Amino acid sequence: MAAVCQALHRRVSSLTCRLHSTYVRKMRYLNQLKEDDSLCRQAQTSGTFYLFHNLSPFLQKVGKKYLVPQLSAAETRQILEKLQEAEQWMEKSVLIGCSDEHRPRFALDLGALDKSVIEAELQGSFTDLRKALFVVDRKDSPLLASAQSLLRWHDSHQYCSKTGQPTEKNPAGSKRVCHASGVTYYPQMSPVVITLVSDGSRCLLARQPSFPPGMFTALSGFCDMGENVEEAVRREVAEEVGLEVESLRYSASQHWPFPSSSLMIACHALVGAQRAEISLDTLELEEARWFGLEEIVEGLKREPSSSKQDDGSFLPWFPPKQAIAHQLIREWLQQQTA
Repeated sequence: MAAVCQALHRRVSSLTCRLHSTYVRKMRYLNQLKEDDSLCRQAQTSGTFYLFHNLSPFLQKVGKKYLVPQLSAAETRQILEKLQEAEQWMEKSVLIGCSDEHRPRFALDLGALDKSVIEAELQGSFTDLRKALFVVDRKDSPLLASAQSLLRWHDSHQYCSKTGQPTEKNPAGSKRVCHASGVTYYPQMSPVVITLVSDGSRCLLARQPSFPPGMFTALSGFCDMGENVEEAVRREVAEEVGLEVESLRYSASQHWPFPSSSLMIACHALVGAQRAEISLDTLELEEARWFGLEEIVEGLKREPSSSKQDDGSFLPWFPPKQAIAHQLIREWLQQQTA
């Protein structure tokens, strides 16, 4: 009987392993690469590389599409050898993921090298990430965003805050160590709440002076030390538009690389319709107003390039599909039309 139970257990375990092996094995492999320096260096010889130049990703335009090329280790090395920089630069790459087939993916910033030579050789261009996120495929945008954030973190943490001595990156780029003090630094993200406020029949969108003309989005702000998400949402809405949140619900989260590396925590907030008069904080916002259902429908159809009117003013348009603010607006629209 015991043998039968053991055999049944093995069959169940084997089935469970097959059902979950791709993701679990992938995550465990990535963790191995972060912890085992020699294994990571070996992976650099067979992995693929995403190139950046001063934090701008390399893109290739094919027809009307913008592609994010993955260069093999050999192709990357060939480019670097032409610039006589091969060996030292491969060490500067950071691990950003791997394929289901366990082919590692690395990001490499070549900001100190001649940009025009690389662009001519690969027939593409290094593009500002804010622009790139508007044009690349949705599956590529999270990878570019996380890669840029990790590269930026390494660039700004080259010295120990305790001793002032240089820190050293491990091959995977998952940490930096100050050998003088023994302190290990790990990449961190800042929590940000992004909130779509509604009074039941309308939603509130705002814009900052730095936004592109005509663009409106949901309210957002960094969490203060010691705050939970609910407290941060209520405070930000009160500060920015002078409204008191009655209830809120969580929607989703998203990594966002601006201004450095943020975890966007998206929520819907409801305010009382009888107390929905906006009191704008002009230190942070240029404009905030209520949008009805028809305005939201039209704004979602509108492209930035088509928002300018003959008199020079701009019709409202909203963040691209890659941004979680877009998802919040879509969810509100679906709720209104359900």
